[in-house]
Amino acid sequence: MSQAVQLHQYGDVDVLKVEDVAQPTPETDQVLVRVKAAGINPGEASIRKGVFKDSWPSTFPSGQGSDFAGIIEAVGEGVDDTLIGAEVIGFTHDRASQAEFVVVPQTQVTPKPASLSWDVAGGLFVAGTTAYAAVRAVDVKAGDTVAISGASGGVGTLAVQLAQLRGARVLGIASPARAEWLAAHDVELVPYGDGLKERLEAVGRIDAFIDTRGQGYVQLAVDLGIPRERINTIIDFAAAKHYGVKTEGNGVGGTTEVLSELARLVGEGQLDVPVARAYPLAQVQEAYRELERGHTLGKIVLLPGGVG
Repeated sequence: MSQAVQLHQYGDVDVLKVEDVAQPTPETDQVLVRVKAAGINPGEASIRKGVFKDSWPSTFPSGQGSDFAGIIEAVGEGVDDTLIGAEVIGFTHDRASQAEFVVVPQTQVTPKPASLSWDVAGGLFVAGTTAYAAVRAVDVKAGDTVAISGASGGVGTLAVQLAQLRGARVLGIASPARAEWLAAHDVELVPYGDGLKERLEAVGRIDAFIDTRGQGYVQLAVDLGIPRERINTIIDFAAAKHYGVKTEGNGVGGTTEVLSELARLVGEGQLDVPVARAYPLAQVQEAYRELERGHTLGKIVLLPGGVG
């Protein structure tokens, strides 16, 4: 037996339980990973609440989580057994990463650079591939000015850096409390709140807009005159449909190839993944309470392996 986050119904954080489950066994072309760290994400909270039950229903009891980092414990037929003991970053499509063990196809893991801590590696997949896809969707080029809402969140902190790596000037819409982190990463803080449109207009031409928050930012981008093909939201699908803007995120960016590239950038020090806090698996409810309060800097992760 092993432990995993389980939920038996839709609801608030109190439906999340850490329960004994049968330890999974790898089948053909699969690997069994002992999870050292697993990211948590706003989309998982929405799924748990039933927000997306018409599009992505849950079958109960359900596990939870997509991204993880850990050590390959066993392999199935067709997988080289010399991989046992390898440190990897990966993802699952089975809502199963917030657990002591997870089984995935071999093609859904990539080597973890030695320089990455477990908490950084475990929180990389969802936020990283979402940010990567969003930056790619608005075709960021050298010399562009790009505005990014929620610039200090899990996706936003990575999107601002990925846009900079393409040579853009980046405007980070965030709280003044995040000014120090943004300045350290050469991002120009534009405080959110009343008067935001006027503050952005004062900047001059803005070529592209990435929305990671919702809350009217798509309409704001349109009102600023930004071309609609260069506006992308990862959350406000209703506004995207209404205004005809893009909605590219993890669904198109979530590949092993993109994850591998992100891991390389982090390993080489070109991409910083801030971790707000890491919780033991048993404190999954507390972790999601902090996530859902918002205003954290970067990622929140769980540590089933008990290490950071």
